[in-house]
Order: sequence, then C-alpha cells, then structure tokens
Amino acid sequence: MAGSATRTTPADLSSTTKDGIGASPRRPDGTLKVTGEFAYSSDMWMEDMLWGMTLRSPHPHARIRGIDTTEAVRLPGVYAVLTHEDIPGEKRYGLEYEDQPVLAFDKVRYQGEAVAIVAADHPETARRALERVKVDYEVLEPVADARRAVFDEECPRVHEEGTLPVHEEYNQRGNLVRYQPIRTGAFTSGTPVAELRAQADAVVTTDYEVGMQDQAFLGPESGMAVPAEDGGVDLYIATQWLHVDQRQIAPCLGLPQDKVRLTLAGVGGAFGAREDLSMQIHACLLALRTGRPVKIVYNREESFFGHVHRHPATMRFEHGATSDGTLLYATLEIIVDGGAYASATPAVVGVASSLGIGPYEVPNVKVDAYGVYTTNPPCGAMRGFGAVQACFGYESQMDKLAAELGMHPVDLRIKNAMSQGSRIITGQEIDMPLPMAEMLRRARDLPMPPAREELPDPADLRTLPGGVANTSHGEGVVRGVGYGVGLKNLCFSEGFDDYSTARVRMEVIGGEPSVLVHTAAAEVGQGLVTVKGQIARTELGVERVTIHPSDTQVGSAGSSSASRQSYMTGGAVKTACEAVRERIFELVRERGLVSGGHPGGGLSLVGGKVVSDTEGVLVSLADLLGDTVVEETREYHHRPTEMLDPTQGQGSSHTQFGMCVHRAVVDVDVELGLVKVVALDAVQDVGKILHPQQLAGQIQGGATQGLGLALMEEIQVTGSEIRNPSFTDYLIPTILDTPPMRIDVLEHPDPHSPYGLRGAGEPPTLSSTPAIVSAVRAATGRPLTHAPIRPEDIVGIEL
Repeated sequence: MAGSATRTTPADLSSTTKDGIGASPRRPDGTLKVTGEFAYSSDMWMEDMLWGMTLRSPHPHARIRGIDTTEAVRLPGVYAVLTHEDIPGEKRYGLEYEDQPVLAFDKVRYQGEAVAIVAADHPETARRALERVKVDYEVLEPVADARRAVFDEECPRVHEEGTLPVHEEYNQRGNLVRYQPIRTGAFTSGTPVAELRAQADAVVTTDYEVGMQDQAFLGPESGMAVPAEDGGVDLYIATQWLHVDQRQIAPCLGLPQDKVRLTLAGVGGAFGAREDLSMQIHACLLALRTGRPVKIVYNREESFFGHVHRHPATMRFEHGATSDGTLLYATLEIIVDGGAYASATPAVVGVASSLGIGPYEVPNVKVDAYGVYTTNPPCGAMRGFGAVQACFGYESQMDKLAAELGMHPVDLRIKNAMSQGSRIITGQEIDMPLPMAEMLRRARDLPMPPAREELPDPADLRTLPGGVANTSHGEGVVRGVGYGVGLKNLCFSEGFDDYSTARVRMEVIGGEPSVLVHTAAAEVGQGLVTVKGQIARTELGVERVTIHPSDTQVGSAGSSSASRQSYMTGGAVKTACEAVRERIFELVRERGLVSGGHPGGGLSLVGGKVVSDTEGVLVSLADLLGDTVVEETREYHHRPTEMLDPTQGQGSSHTQFGMCVHRAVVDVDVELGLVKVVALDAVQDVGKILHPQQLAGQIQGGATQGLGLALMEEIQVTGSEIRNPSFTDYLIPTILDTPPMRIDVLEHPDPHSPYGLRGAGEPPTLSSTPAIVSAVRAATGRPLTHAPIRPEDIVGIEL
C-alpha cells in the first residue's frame, strides 16, 4: 500500500507539500488518544452542571397506567423529574419514521425503553430519585418471534393501527415495516421454482440465521446540554450525524432548528449505533427545564439497552446450478427483526434485498425481504447494514454448492463472478471496476501460514485453541481453510439526495499561508480528520492546515456511515479547495502577475507558491494574499439514485460498490468446540489509497468485527429480554483472538468518485464472517448454519 509522501514540484522551488493524498501523516488526535489525554464526550465538565439519568422499563411490552413522580421530586438535590407530559413539542421522533416516543406515554415496546428522566446535583442522587418514581404497568404478551409477527394475522400488534404514518411504497401493514420483492428472469412471469429446479443438476436449500450483534463501541453514550440566553440550547454530543440529530431534537423541544446548536464532542467509536438518538433529547429537556447544564453518561449495561443493534436475520436460500457450476437460479426469503421501532430498518431491507444473492451472475432470481416490528431490542445501523446478513447466507451456499458439484469453492465463485458491466439483480449496472475474479485468485495464492507440525514448538499452548487455559494439547485439533466474498453498496441509496458541505478558508497567519477546513462531518475514529487535511494540502499546496471542530454552524456533512465520508466530505473539501484555488488565480490575474491570456490550467499551487507551467514561480501565497482572506463554501452531491420498484425490485438504487475477499485459516478442537483463527488474509480494491496506514486499520478493524460475528458476538434475547448486557457475558475479540492479517490492496479507480477512491471500511466486515465459518466447516464437516458458531454446533451437541 505504498503511496507518495510528497507532491511533485518544479525544480526551482525550495519546498514541497508533504502529507498530502497517498501519504500516512499522523492523526492530529492520535497522540492524545494513545496517552489517555483525549477528551471524550464522557469527560466533559462544567462547574454548575447537573447529572441526568433515565428510568427504563423492566418489561418488553406493557401498558402504562400511571406514573407517580411525587417521592422523587421531594428528594433533596433533585432539580427536575420529567415524563411525557413535560415534553413541550412533538412526543415522537425517528431516523426514518417518527415512531419512537421521547418518553413512553401509552405503552413500552421493549425492555429498557425510557419512561422518565431526572436531573440532580450528583449521579447517586439521580439514581436514588429514579428508584422513587412509581410506574403502574399492565404487562402484555411480548411479540418476540419475527416470523410470527409478519405472517400470523393473530399476532398482537407492536404499534396499534392508526398510530403510525403509512408508507405505501413499502407495503407497510400490521407488524411489517417494509416488504421488498425482487424478480428477475423467469420469475418475472411467475414461473414456479419447481420448473427451474427440474432443469438444475445440483440444488442446495438451507436455512440460515444471523444473531443480534452489538456495535460494542468503547465510549458509551454521553453528552452535555447547556441552556442558552436566547432560549435555545447548545448540545455537545458524540454522534454520527449532527444535522439529523438537530432535525429530530428541535421539534420535540418546540424550538426552531437554529436554536438547537450541536457541536461534536469526542467520539469513542460508533459503527452505526450513534446514527440513532439516545440521550440527546433527554439532556436538552432537562437543561431547558432547570436552566443548568446537564450531563448524561450511560453505564455499560444501560448502553446495551440504550442504543440499536445489528438486525438478527433468518434466511432461506435455494440455489440451482448446472453440472459445470453455472448458476441457473436462486431464491431467498430473508426476515430481519427491527425490534420495537423502525430506525433504519427500511433501508436495511433495501440493501439486504438488492445485494441478497451477492456478486454472482444468476439469470433467474426471486427475493422476498421483510423488515418487522417486534418487542425485541430496537435494531438499526451497524457496519455492513443488511449486506452482512445476506453475505453469510449466499457465501455459505457457494461452499455447499461447490461441495455438491465436486468443485473448488474458489473455482465456483470465479465461474459466476460479476465484473465491470455486469448487472446486479435490481438491473443496476456495475459501471466501475470490479476485479472479482482477480481478487479471488490473489486470495487463493497468498502464502499459507505454516502447518502445525512446522511450528517451532507445535505443543506451545499459545498456538492452540483455548490457549494457556490448558484445555487442549492438540489431540483433537484439525485445520480448515475457507473463503468469503462480499459485495457492499457504499454511500446512501434509494433516491436519498446525499451531500456534504465544506467551508475552506485561506489566509496568512504569522507570515505563512494557512488553511482552515470546516465541516460538520463526525470523526468517529475512522481518520477523516486526517484525510480532510491531506486533501487541503494536495489541492492548495499549503503545509499548515487546521481542522475546525465539527458543528451545525456549517451545512450538513451527512452521516459517518455507509463508508461515505471520504467520498462525500472528501469530495466537498476538494470542491471547496478548488474554488479557493480559482479565487487565488483570479487575484494573480487581477494583479497582472500573468498575461491576460494565460490559461487557467497553466497555474498551480505548490509549496506555498503560485506556479506557472511556462514561467515558473510567480509569487508566494503569503505575498499575494497579505491581509486578504479567501473563503469558499461548497456542497458535493453524488450522482442520483432511485427507489427500488415495489413489485419487481428493479432500479439503480446504489451509488458505488465495494468488495473484499477473505481467506481464513483456522485450527479447531473438534472435541471441545474451540476455535483459533490462525490467519485472516484479505484482498480488497479501494480505488485509490488516500492514507495507507489508516486504510490498513480500516480493513483490519472490519475483519475483526466480522470475526466477532463468526465466533463469539451475540446478544442473547429470550422472551424479548436481553440476558447478557455487559462485556462479561457479551464477548468481543481481544488482541489474543485477532490473527495476523496479510492485506493485498488493489487500486482500480472509480471514475465517478473523488480521486477515484472507493469506501473501504465496510466490505471487510461482510466477507470475514463467512470465510471463518467456511474454514470451521472444512475442519469439522458440520453444516454450521448459525452465526456466531457456538461450541455445541462444532461438537454436535444439542442444548
């Protein structure tokens, strides 16, 4: 992943612009983070602040008959106790549908739903006040089974008829949030699957299940609301999308948006969970009621209840192929459980359906995708966003079909691989490079890790499943190899007018040209704060670049999700820099430093100087600008997309596609059900490498989250109640679980994106999970249809 550390300059210049696109400059926040000095949102403090806390329902489904706050209000040190009756504006909000109460007012629909909020002078006082709030519940039957929720007409409704807006394009009814069918080939005319099945030489049909995964960010939900003199509120918050938070918060407070000002506080990870609101409205309500700053920080258990998770999914796939491995048809039924409120479920269904069969040429496809309301924990965005669930299914099918045909699993994939010019099942053309066959070959040809007997000490416990727990000495350990491929949409889809705004300012400070870049983009750990500076240096030839704190005083930058920020905010910064550069060239012409007929394309900014391609250095930027300030604000929009047709599922719904191929090598103790991932190697096309070091981190991080889903991460839900809301019982990979990762990066530029880049953060999360599960299947011979794999699945014990 080598990149040029400097930008080429004419020979007569004494300086060059370093740390631009292709280099790996240090993150401006990196040193503070590794030394523990970085201020996260939970570290904020004001001298006169109060502490906010939330009372949550112990029941997943219950009617509220009454709330008595009398005893809580009387407690010394308590400044406010609020319920739904104290909300001055709209009582509901939502990411896509306004279906979620700020505070429950008719019934609760999931365990942990917010019912009341308290502000007090000490967190312990606030906790004791919550214990004194009396809520009279009428417990109702939970709606825990997603299949029953959508198909059983006798199933209770999570939301009573008439309480929610109806979106006809989604065929919304009962507990159904969205239904999306897709039909291609013979299925468009209603041909029964039995007719196609009869034409196939090999048919595989399997039910798969993906469990509920938590984003497991390390910085829990937190923020501080400060009442303002103009009657508004300033909110300092860890989030992924400042402007969408603002759009949802203001109506509930009964305020215009310009009186609800948001500034990004330090974010300790996100991975999708911070797209939805958590404590934002609650903190603002308490601050406005008390006239004091209010800080809310969730503990880890509350965090498990207080944010959305990855949608669990049940899937039924059927694939038919001819004897040479050519795919003939595929069918898929997928049900994603959205929990109590819609959140991003409609969009997740759109992604899961459109990418449901993966990156394979299949002439006849039938997909039925459902997003469902239940009383289970609410689910929303998480890295991979619907594509992860489908990928586990279709990649498992490729392995199973290859075994049925006696083919190598890579050969089957290559035979049916999509490429540039192919069309996905929605009819959308892939009009950018997609070297899938090459990537598969490169993954297969990567050097293998040494076999166990080749290790310096094959009996070293640290190399065995179970490690130094001394559970095994290698007696039942078998090695397996597996592959996974994932096709992921990047940026927003289905007609959303996605854009980002950037304001770029150049002026002379201390005799040196300096650039200030201001966006509302959320730095959530992905390194965007570094990339924005790299773009400004590349486009403006200036060393000194400062990144303004992200806030709502500049236009929206969209969400830090969908692998879109380098594309969209990077595009906005690039466009604004180009506008600043053109203004500078105008100054050069106005001051007669070039002839009037000098072409604009003959000028450039390099090393803090204006350079002519024919006359060399014309002037330094410091001398040219003097006291002049050049500032430009620009929006960057990607090309338009469209909604999927609600009956056949056709339409160009996506902006860009990304792909990663993984090869996993595992050692499995088939007697104890233990797994050690020996290697997890990746091949990924990123279009253009912007920051080699951060790119490697994105691929490694995405792959590690996929490893967690493959082997250990699952929120256990019984009767709609979470059983493991802590890192004691919800396991995530540690450094001891994370194997060496050989990364092979390709650069086939996308002609539609800035610099030809392709979003890189999400594709590795798709392909790593099925690759690891495939490797465990190869070692054990077990079908392994559930992710994550459980020890009993490996040893064949039913619990």
